Amino acid sequence: MRDLLFDQTPTWALLESASRLTAQRHGYQRVVTPLLEATELFAHAVGQGTDIVDKEMYTFTDRSDRSLTLRPEATASVMRAYFDGGLHQAPQPVRVWYEGPMFRYDRPQAGRYRQFFQFGAEAVGDASPGLDVEMIEMAGDWLTAAGVEGVTLQLNSVGDEVCRPAYREALRDYFRPYLSEMCEEDRRRFEINPLRMLDCKKPSCTPFHASAPRIDEHLCDPCHDHHERVKAGLAALGIAHVDNPRLVRGLDYYTRTAFEFWHEDLEGAQNALGGGGRYDGLAEVLGFDPTPGVGFAMGSDRVVLALQRAGREVSADVVEVYLIPAAEGADSVVLQAARDLRGEGRSAVVDHSGRSLKARMRRAQKLGSPCVLIVGDDEMAAGTLTLRDMASGEQVSVPSSQLIEQVDSILGVPAVTGE
Repeated sequence: MRDLLFDQTPTWALLESASRLTAQRHGYQRVVTPLLEATELFAHAVGQGTDIVDKEMYTFTDRSDRSLTLRPEATASVMRAYFDGGLHQAPQPVRVWYEGPMFRYDRPQAGRYRQFFQFGAEAVGDASPGLDVEMIEMAGDWLTAAGVEGVTLQLNSVGDEVCRPAYREALRDYFRPYLSEMCEEDRRRFEINPLRMLDCKKPSCTPFHASAPRIDEHLCDPCHDHHERVKAGLAALGIAHVDNPRLVRGLDYYTRTAFEFWHEDLEGAQNALGGGGRYDGLAEVLGFDPTPGVGFAMGSDRVVLALQRAGREVSADVVEVYLIPAAEGADSVVLQAARDLRGEGRSAVVDHSGRSLKARMRRAQKLGSPCVLIVGDDEMAAGTLTLRDMASGEQVSVPSSQLIEQVDSILGVPAVTGE
């Protein structure tokens, strides 16, 4: 886990703005779920045999002897809130979005942290493949709004509980002769969920993936038809994709559509900026009535990493006017000037340090402020304010009544003229 300091937060503010804008344009409403949930919510939803449940969840017992877990993902929480909040009685589908921190005890590396951030959306209550297309479009629009380039859409269908059991057995038949050469985790997944073996990134296991049975060769007719309709919808929107029959999502609740967005400049397991898919069986797993759903979660941390590597980070906000009281009694004049500037929408900071004028000017230069306001003995005697254009070095003395006009001239703000 790490701090996000002010040189980083402007880029994060860009992502937050992109989240709100993208969700609004697609007609999604924001929900906020707790950071803590009952452990069984995630244990049931995510599934035994997954790294998340077996190794990565932050779980503890509270003072009432309840097992609680910091949320490792948000879809299960949204589904719980959908029923607890009575949203299943609202017009369907219910379209919601969220953003915020998630927690997994994972190995830290570039773009991966134990407290990480996601932007996600869910459409619950409708099984139409058109919603799958809508989710993919929305996730892609968010990446575009954030300024990310060089992304490919990876698409697959992981079937459902009608056709997937036969595919699991086909995978077991294929992997069984190689188990002794594979990692301990894949030997465990072999019994619990062999689809997860295709998601292993260890060098000892990946050579066996290329010849493994393909899920698209085992889809039942309804799953095949659903997948074809998703691809047709993407084609209608001009959204290119790569058919990836090896793509499986890391959570057990996915059915049919599965997708990820991969970035060309990120390496290995970190190239996925996010993804999602359909989870029509999740509600039943959680003990609720059967309810279809589809959603996605995009990894903000990896998106920031992609922006960094492309040199597209957002710079920290610069204080527009740096104010220096340099005479006895100048503080009150400077404070009022700062208040006037802020009231007109300009950013202003007062240097209260009492250091020499030269030292404070150096400070303003280091902060990158384009305009410095000085009130010294001469200004106090004349009742004026001195403004220095830091780019040109020119100075001008003005009365308080002309402060905003002169500051805007230095900042390059167009003057507002009347009729």
